[in-house]
Amino acid sequence: MRLGPELLNAGLNVEERNRFSRLDLNFAFVILALNLIGLINLYSATHGAFSKDKMDLFWMQLAWLSVGWSVFLAVTMIDYKFFVRIAYILYGLNIGALVFVELFGKTSLGATRWIDLGFFRYQPSETMKGIMVIVLAKILSTRTYPKGMGLAELALPAALFFVPFVLVVKQPDLGTAMMLLAITGSMLIFVGVRKGILIFTAIVAVVAAPIVWNFALRDYQKNRVLTFLSPGRDPRGTGYNSIQSKIAVGSGKVLGKGFRKGTQSQLEFLPERHTDFIFSVLSEEHGFIGSATTLGLFVILYLMAVRIAISARDKAGALMVVGVFSYLFWAVFVNMGMVIGILPIVGVPLPLLSYGGSSLLTTMTGLGLISSVAYRRYLF
Repeated sequence: MRLGPELLNAGLNVEERNRFSRLDLNFAFVILALNLIGLINLYSATHGAFSKDKMDLFWMQLAWLSVGWSVFLAVTMIDYKFFVRIAYILYGLNIGALVFVELFGKTSLGATRWIDLGFFRYQPSETMKGIMVIVLAKILSTRTYPKGMGLAELALPAALFFVPFVLVVKQPDLGTAMMLLAITGSMLIFVGVRKGILIFTAIVAVVAAPIVWNFALRDYQKNRVLTFLSPGRDPRGTGYNSIQSKIAVGSGKVLGKGFRKGTQSQLEFLPERHTDFIFSVLSEEHGFIGSATTLGLFVILYLMAVRIAISARDKAGALMVVGVFSYLFWAVFVNMGMVIGILPIVGVPLPLLSYGGSSLLTTMTGLGLISSVAYRRYLF
């Protein structure tokens, strides 16, 4: 029996509808809500009375956001197992990009972190976060560790982490290096590490702290820590960013000053207000209500990720979700912590809200991986 063209088209339409019906729309809506909050605040941060040189950043971010959503949907439709299979290839390419940055990278504000592609400055340290998640998911999903991972099992993950960590620290980009450490540590602890190793690691960290302080940290990094402990020691220098940020956050009170009415941001007292300090703009103009709403959306996103991890079809999918979740959690924690003065200031953008093409695409790709795992939860 031959099917007529109408029946064939109807069958294809049903298949296409079924394909998109498996998308976790609630997950996508929460991401979109955070995107919109980010755009509103970025518009305000870049359209102040003295921000003519930054006005184009909003439209550039809007363009990157459209690319980011295309990447999110594309990654969702691709089986996440494909990324697991090519994990080592992706890792090798990104290491090559980090080495290229070390040799020929573009320097800005004393840091060499970018590859200038003309139309776009690519930051390999950002994409390394997502690739670390994929490569660790591949390694850690191959077997179970009922007694926790020992030294032998930790050797390969530690080596794969150490290489990009050193390359990123040399740029220098201590904030991103700490994110790589947080992602790796979170995924290893999730799988299980023997208690003796954890205790030994903690002791080594305490003993090594003075050595790192005296021989590894640069002067400006030491100043950030000292300023965190005593912000008033240099209010016009190293303490300026922290002080202005806390003034912006506190002055917002409950309801905020209103859209584009924040004095700290509009009059340019607040530095880097479109990137690292975008949450300060949000707090000043929309107050506690706006800040709590944004934080609540992140919490909802985390809870959805946990639900997806629990219902994942295999260990690799669950680990991939845990890795992306850990990146989002620590990035939000560190960014908001430094903005309100409970953590030292480091260069960690706020996911989905801060300006930046590399950061946005990395985050949307990671969220696409979570969506890909959710998309295949009920396929048998």
